[in-house]
Order: sequence, then C-alpha cells, then structure tokens
Amino acid sequence: MAEFLTVMTTTDSAEKAEALARGAVEARVAACAQISAPVTSVYHWDGAVETAREWQVLLKTASVRFSELETYIRSVHDYDVPEIIATPVTHGGEDYLAWIAAETGARGDE
Repeated sequence: MAEFLTVMTTTDSAEKAEALARGAVEARVAACAQISAPVTSVYHWDGAVETAREWQVLLKTASVRFSELETYIRSVHDYDVPEIIATPVTHGGEDYLAWIAAETGARGDE
C-alpha cells in the first residue's frame, strides 16, 4: 500500500467545501486540502441523468489516516453517497511527504 494518498470528494457549494477542508485539516486527518473552482458533474441518480455544479476538494493524507478521513467526510457530508476516491501517491518531494506525515501524526508526533 502507498504511504500517502490524495483523497477527492465533491460538494455542492464553496462554503461546504471550505468547511469540509478546514475541518479535515483541523482534525489532522489531512495535512492540507485544495478546493477547485466549480466543475460540472454529470451522473446517473434515481434512474435519471443529472447535471450539477460541484466543488472538488482534494485532501492530502497519510494512508494510515484514510479510515479516519473517510469517517470524517461521511460524518459532515450531506450527500447520500458522497464521492470518496483515494489515489496513491507514488512519488513526491521527500520534504513535502515528510510534512504530510508530521501534520497527520503518521510519524507518531501527535
């Protein structure tokens, strides 16, 4: 398993995206989060094709924190089925990855 992950979720307003990002960083289940400008999502829901404006939140975390980050996202998210997709980080700046580990307590520095 990769030692670090980027985890993406979406929500339907900039305010919700910022609150979700800030809460994850404050809880130290993510070292940082980036919020992307509105995107248009097209998807099947309840038998119909829907289109919605959403904000993407990309969270950087240590793999050992994924379960806690997922629990956090589910606890604050108002979607029935929130997008939670984790992508392994296969390479990265050593100092940046060390910072993620320190900020999420993955080194035992909590």
